[in-house]
Amino acid sequence: MRAVEITRPGGPEQLHVREVEDPRPGPGEVLVEVAAAGVNRADLLQREGHYPPPPGAPPWPGLEASGTVVALGDDLDTWAVGDRVAALVSGGGYAELLAVPTGQLLRVPDHLDLVDAAGLPEAVCTAWSNLTGPGRLGVGPASGARVLVHGGSGGIGTVALQLLAAQGAWVATTAGGTERTARCRELGADLAVDHRTEDFVTAVREATGGRGVDVVLDVVGGAYLGRNLEVLADEGRLVVIGTQRGRNAELDLGAVMARRLTVTGTTLRSRSLEAKAAIVADVAAHAWPWLDDGRLRPVVGARVPLDEAPRAHELVESGTVFGKVLLLP
Repeated sequence: MRAVEITRPGGPEQLHVREVEDPRPGPGEVLVEVAAAGVNRADLLQREGHYPPPPGAPPWPGLEASGTVVALGDDLDTWAVGDRVAALVSGGGYAELLAVPTGQLLRVPDHLDLVDAAGLPEAVCTAWSNLTGPGRLGVGPASGARVLVHGGSGGIGTVALQLLAAQGAWVATTAGGTERTARCRELGADLAVDHRTEDFVTAVREATGGRGVDVVLDVVGGAYLGRNLEVLADEGRLVVIGTQRGRNAELDLGAVMARRLTVTGTTLRSRSLEAKAAIVADVAAHAWPWLDDGRLRPVVGARVPLDEAPRAHELVESGTVFGKVLLLP
């Protein structure tokens, strides 16, 4: 099969399509013919040599994909050849074929474009597990909760806004430019702050009557740490899932203690198969059904052929795409 390999750590020019051995599904796995793979910032970090795949994962990038089951690793009651699936994986999505543990599969509804579905697994699982886990919103209605999502125009942000709106939470977000903030409001944001011209702490405090938010879902990292604490309500939770603008910052422990704040962070890729299966099962039970009533949909900004993988990475790095970039074999 064809797959995108990283020749050596570096820029997008280090991505090249090569012929590699076809994967074989093992026990408890299926083989998926890939329709598309989502491109995530974690893939860029892997390309640069900063985020190696966990043991046992393919060396080529790709943490999510969609496609059709073409073979089974053993006798399975719940999956069959021909099933349309979306997959959360530890690597290997940038390829024509992908072996996936069955616990990391989600069924793609018939009405949903199979290619576009590739933009959902990583984003939905990341957003949902963090909002309902360390964010402590729970899986039920979240009316009365106030949440700030940074990077509302990104792959995770566009999904998080929809999930929170479906739960009934009050949602604020940050994005760059009036066009992008307007599109964030269309996805469910009650307040969309243009970070290029506005201060999100001031805007959120004013919109909440000075109270602040219960949860901040942050992809920015160090550069926003101090202001994220300022925008939290007492007993608020800061959940860091990305470090786009730095891994290091000074933390005022006095403010954390006095206001009973929680600062935490997670990654998804390095978790065990059992942990990922539990997250996928929770998503399938509570969030995935919103695809059927329109409360959740993939937001795709660009479709790029597999042979043009460097361009896909350049698009993500540029920050100009609204939603997800997909690679198509």
